[in-house]
Amino acid sequence: MSTPSAKLLVYVSGQLACVKIVGRANFTSSIDFKILLNELLEKGYTCFLLDLAECILMDSTFLGVLAGFGLKLAVARNGEQETGPIELLNPNPRIAELLENLGVLHLFKVVEGPLAVPTEIQAHTPSLSQPTREEVSRNCLEAHKTLMEISPANIPKFKEVTQFLAEDLKKAKAGS
Repeated sequence: MSTPSAKLLVYVSGQLACVKIVGRANFTSSIDFKILLNELLEKGYTCFLLDLAECILMDSTFLGVLAGFGLKLAVARNGEQETGPIELLNPNPRIAELLENLGVLHLFKVVEGPLAVPTEIQAHTPSLSQPTREEVSRNCLEAHKTLMEISPANIPKFKEVTQFLAEDLKKAKAGS
């Protein structure tokens, strides 16, 4: 039985983009999440808040995509672009522990409390993509490589996974 992907809701106002993640943030929702964050960045949003109050869990692929975006913004900040750290609002203890254990928590600012949204905020539900098996494998591979690059302690955790995904990706490319 497959578990449903997370629902993504977007609120934008001024330079703020707030993404509310509801449900299970897993490898299937990570592609839409990655596309969404990059589109928001391209549109000029510089402050990112992820409302995790209703996010039940994040798998390693979703966490890798999130960490990759956090790393991208950290690099942009060092280049003196006006981007702040990604704020994670109300992550549950399990998600906070995963971020800490994977060595990526330093890329984010954890905030607790109610979500205060401006009155002029606009809500959007992004359209979902239908990724191919090859796109899913590529995204999973990139996410796990990112986690290993950020923290060498992750190499033993994800070495076999990345090898499997790389082989799966080769097979998928050969079949197409």
